[in-house]
Amino acid sequence: MRHPPRSVLLAVAGAVALVAGALLPVVTAQGAVPACTVEYSVTGQWDAGFQGAVKITNNTTALSGWTLTFDFADGQKVTQGWSAKWSQSGATVTAANESWNGSLGTGASVSAGFIASASKTNAVPTTFKLNGTTCNADAAPTPTPTPTTPPTTDPPDTGDEPPALHVSGNKLVDADGDTRRLLGVNRSGGEFMCVQGRGIWDGPVDDAAVKAIADWNVDTVRIPLNEECWLGLSNINSAYGGANYVKAVKDLVTRVEAHGMTPIVELHWNYGQYTGNSAGCSDVHASCQKPMPDMQYTPSFWTSVANTFRNDQAVVFDLFNEPYPDRATSTTTQAWQCWRDGGTCPGIGYEVAGMQDLVDSVRATGAKNVILAGGLAYSNDLGQWLTYKPTDPTGNLAAAYHVYNFNTCANVSCWNSTLAPVAAQVPLVAGEIGENTCSHGFVDQVMKWFDDRGLSYLGWTWNTWDCSTGPSLISGYDGTPTAYGAGLRDHLRALDG
Repeated sequence: MRHPPRSVLLAVAGAVALVAGALLPVVTAQGAVPACTVEYSVTGQWDAGFQGAVKITNNTTALSGWTLTFDFADGQKVTQGWSAKWSQSGATVTAANESWNGSLGTGASVSAGFIASASKTNAVPTTFKLNGTTCNADAAPTPTPTPTTPPTTDPPDTGDEPPALHVSGNKLVDADGDTRRLLGVNRSGGEFMCVQGRGIWDGPVDDAAVKAIADWNVDTVRIPLNEECWLGLSNINSAYGGANYVKAVKDLVTRVEAHGMTPIVELHWNYGQYTGNSAGCSDVHASCQKPMPDMQYTPSFWTSVANTFRNDQAVVFDLFNEPYPDRATSTTTQAWQCWRDGGTCPGIGYEVAGMQDLVDSVRATGAKNVILAGGLAYSNDLGQWLTYKPTDPTGNLAAAYHVYNFNTCANVSCWNSTLAPVAAQVPLVAGEIGENTCSHGFVDQVMKWFDDRGLSYLGWTWNTWDCSTGPSLISGYDGTPTAYGAGLRDHLRALDG
């Protein structure tokens, strides 16, 4: 779903979730300025690897190109990276500039990130060299600073954990083989607040706020994310990116699960400049919806997300919010080929990561979590989804669909002709349903059609925006519904289970 104008969002009071990352501090002796400084951080860690980042600052004469080297002490091995050309020989890691970030003026900084394998120990490198010059030469060793923000209180255990899910035929089932539906809401904010430098979440996400969602008889919460914020790219305020962002997402997932609800983590905004038909912005950064994922960062994003949650099959992965390559390409066939295979797509100026690329990135981590893949036309067109369905070695792939009253496929006739054939073969999840009328007559029709077939749906969105521009389900984070939200709330409460 597209979002309200920023002027509307700025009027909303947002709670900012800040958490501390594992950071190697750089402290220089008084009066001494090293030739260069390097800040090394671990922004995410799992049982067999981690995500790391480096921030390089040049304190001498301007450089037209740079190469950073450092050594790992515990057998860590870089497997992929971004914002630099990464390589490794033995223990020595080398990060060389890309063509677009080689200029490093006096006092300027550049950031790059990577994913690496690691054993149980993961010692921080001690020596960094920039173009052969030792950095942090005058740095005084200090312990990692203690977080200044209050620790998050663990959510209470409600005793109703969400199920580990997998696909069986055209159903989502739990470990006992019982059919499960995903019925709930979207919790927007994580996709836009961080890139706008205003926080991480739009409104509170503490235990009371999450409990208010559960009180609607919700069993699923979809959480939109921003790839630049998750990866901690240099254009993102570090308070809202990298380790801080990842920790905030993990905390929200934990709270959602503590209330027995299934979390869906979803890539909403991504890198890549697109100025063609229906462009949301001209910015290369992840500050609006783009027509497709990008090859530069999105596979790394999903590798990291999958590694973070691969031991928790209650978490569902939604690969990409609303693809619209059909607005850029000249034929529907080209659009579907772009959707599945990526690469150089007509009308899109950046290299695209196709759905197959993203499925492969997730499965390469060993994650077996259920994956959702939305179709064309902002996920409103599933007409050829089965023809271009990505290959998933685990068989845990489902189709995602979005529908609003202003979409093309927004009537029973279209649902019968295009959705029913898909739902007959794979699970079908309407990740977003809604209307801009501040009423619920349209979503009532959607829910009936999906209920009659035992399918899943989630309302957009659990945010206190204007219901005609959001559209918003609530007027208060205590769960007070708008007139539109009351329709979804009352319907979910009337359902069994």
